[in-house]
Amino acid sequence: MPNLAGSKQNTILKVIATLAELQSSLTPLKTRGLKIALVPTMGALHQGHLSLIAEAQKLADIVVCSIFVNPTQFTDPKDLEKYPRPLEHDIKMLTEAGCNFVFMPSVKEMYPSYPEPEQWKINLGEAEFVLEGEFRKGHYQGVTQIVYKLFDAVKPDVAMFGQKDFQQVLMIKNMVKALDLEVQIAVCPIIREADGLAMSSRNIHLSESDREHALVLSKALFYIEANYNNLELAELLESAKAMINTVPGVELDYLTIANGDTLLPVEQKTIQNTVVLVAAKVGHTRLIDNVIIN
Repeated sequence: MPNLAGSKQNTILKVIATLAELQSSLTPLKTRGLKIALVPTMGALHQGHLSLIAEAQKLADIVVCSIFVNPTQFTDPKDLEKYPRPLEHDIKMLTEAGCNFVFMPSVKEMYPSYPEPEQWKINLGEAEFVLEGEFRKGHYQGVTQIVYKLFDAVKPDVAMFGQKDFQQVLMIKNMVKALDLEVQIAVCPIIREADGLAMSSRNIHLSESDREHALVLSKALFYIEANYNNLELAELLESAKAMINTVPGVELDYLTIANGDTLLPVEQKTIQNTVVLVAAKVGHTRLIDNVIIN
């Protein structure tokens, strides 16, 4: 589909801070029948985010990227405090990528009564409470709360999410279904560094040795993927966990071969909907990764 301003080179990125300005900017475009894509982010953008922008440009006429570090999804205040916020860098990347709008609201703009909590409780299914949900209780209520607010503000035709946060995407899909929202969820593949490390805003916190140690996570996933048809499930997990546990500074939270809808461990191999998910603390930084088997 055509970009509103033509090529990336002559697209002017408009920076918006308020809901009122966002809606006054987008309403005329919708009236013209232009299709709008939303790329929700918390900033600290990398090539993984830019891949979402590029895919959004294929699916829609207008691309809106949001940058908002959402306080309601952080279960650890220190994690919220140290989350990277390189806004000038992010705006430069979005400009070069040909993004049309970046929405960067304040916390008060999105949560007028903050720090008083707003009423939000949605049934996301049992998958909310496993894996990340077990380690970060209440996290997905916070995620779906802000994503719903962004959907309500932008009213996108399509919203882009990365596969790296596999469980998050599942929770957002469950929210869309539960609330019968008219938005298409597009899931884009994980973008990796040349050595296999999944790109993440949190990678900036890794020391040189931590970064080297973190490679074991993708290696373990690729090992399971490569041997899935040849070895038993228990043997796959045992060997992959042993790989991780022998690397110094890596503390495994979970490694599981799961059903892609329930996130419960599979008890026998199936020919579809199988995903391997891992989470571990590497040094002081917690990382997640996954590989879709089928």
